[in-house]
Amino acid sequence: MNLAFTESQLPVRIRFEQPLSDDALARFSSENDPLRIERDSNGELIVMTPLHSDSGAIEGEILFELARWARTDGRGKIFSSSAGFTLPDGSMRAPDASWISLARWNALTRAQQQSYAPICPEFIIEVRSNSDRLINLEAKMEMWIANGAELAWLIDPERKTVSIYRPGDNPELLHDPTSVQGTGPVAGFELILSRIWQ
Repeated sequence: MNLAFTESQLPVRIRFEQPLSDDALARFSSENDPLRIERDSNGELIVMTPLHSDSGAIEGEILFELARWARTDGRGKIFSSSAGFTLPDGSMRAPDASWISLARWNALTRAQQQSYAPICPEFIIEVRSNSDRLINLEAKMEMWIANGAELAWLIDPERKTVSIYRPGDNPELLHDPTSVQGTGPVAGFELILSRIWQ
């Protein structure tokens, strides 16, 4: 099924009679490239527009910094926004950037790693683009924490804020920080924000 939407109509939600399996979702996503498609815990598909160029550049910068740190640190593996994960609530979500410890990643079978892996990353970064509604992203951050993420950052370049989510705590809001420090699973990671705020 090929979808045709104008950018102003996105994101949209699509409900099928039966939720799509992971294989069917992968085929559906491939047929509708470059749309970004996730599945929520109710089986509804969330169809989103590709990123605008400036948001893609910011995402790329963040992923580069996380990858550079992870390679030096050596304890985990990083994933881009193209990687989807099947979460405990049954949803399939793809964060803008994420990190999983090697111990947890290597505990998965090869078949699981080659699918929408049944694992929630320990560390999540989501970047707000100018087309994202803040209330939807805040709900998504809470969803990450509820599914097992130990640390999640919501970076809003327009407002120059970083919201930090941790299990059992209210979000911590930083206004125009020069950097943000990783804790818990990514202790030692520091994201310098001067390039992000440009």
